[in-house]
Amino acid sequence: MTAPAGLVTVLVVDDEEPIRNALRKFLKHQQFEVYAASSADEALQQLRLHKIALMLSDIRMPGTSGVDLVPHALEIEPELAILMLTAVNDATSAALCMQRGAMDYLTKPIELADLGRAVQRALKRREMLLENRHLNEWLKEEVTTRTAELHRQQHRMERISTATLEALVNALEAKDPYLRGHSARVADLSANIATELGLAEEDVERVRMAGRLHDLGKIGTRDAVVNKEGPLTAEEFEHVKQHVIIGAQILSPLVHLGDIVQMVKSHHERVDGTGYPDGLRGDEIPLGGRIIGSAEIYDALTTARPYQDKMTPEEAVERMGDLSGTVLDSTVYDALVRIVARRGTLVFLDEDVGPAL
Repeated sequence: MTAPAGLVTVLVVDDEEPIRNALRKFLKHQQFEVYAASSADEALQQLRLHKIALMLSDIRMPGTSGVDLVPHALEIEPELAILMLTAVNDATSAALCMQRGAMDYLTKPIELADLGRAVQRALKRREMLLENRHLNEWLKEEVTTRTAELHRQQHRMERISTATLEALVNALEAKDPYLRGHSARVADLSANIATELGLAEEDVERVRMAGRLHDLGKIGTRDAVVNKEGPLTAEEFEHVKQHVIIGAQILSPLVHLGDIVQMVKSHHERVDGTGYPDGLRGDEIPLGGRIIGSAEIYDALTTARPYQDKMTPEEAVERMGDLSGTVLDSTVYDALVRIVARRGTLVFLDEDVGPAL
């Protein structure tokens, strides 16, 4: 069986019926042909019966998990675009799904607008992969030995994929229960701020990636300093400050990351020029760095730490208001305030299709 010509077919996989039905309603509203499955085994049966373009799957399900579903689904439908839904504290499993062939993942709770954009991104990427297949095959046949060697060198560099780097960040965060899921949360909030500021979709995704990788340099921070519960000494603070430089050094050989490296390096700069590592001021700081810096402070305030109680979102943005114009870019802060205000009115999935998931 196949969908009518020109109709894009989506498979929703989730063991919770209210979520499954709400996703199906939302996607049908977006003019997709939608099939649903309550388990990984049922999903594989649907893939054998229908020509599916996109699979939207939860990670944690009874029986076969979403992590194991990904490679089996791609065996049946190699051209399948896969988008995973995961809890905030399960970013490691999401990264593993991407290593196995998923295109992207979204962290719950999810705004329906974010879900719609993620679906379109995945389908667009699938379309581009299909269109480029013949061209790539032709290029492989035409390259000279010298060009082939350059391609092999580039491939070796880019083999350190975003998913692998994310897995490394997650492993670092696993050492500190207070930071677990921090990079995933900062990435999602940074992307929302970038969207609120009107950035192009490509720029939003670059900010999101920079947010995922912003603390990669902490691989060079001593465990004794990372796990210290009391105030840091001056020497320890200078040591911690090196993580932005180390992160940029790790990422700089990956030339395809471009300005993402500078976003990572600059996320602790302050608009009044008193930040680090370069003491940049105002617009000298890349916009992505200013966005990630704001998202990181918000996450620190709304997450329980040994030295402070967790704040509510409203308390956090009120506290951050004192930093606007000195530590934080005031335009970025205003965008964050609007996002937090909207999140307070979001409607959950089991209600009619609304602004949030």
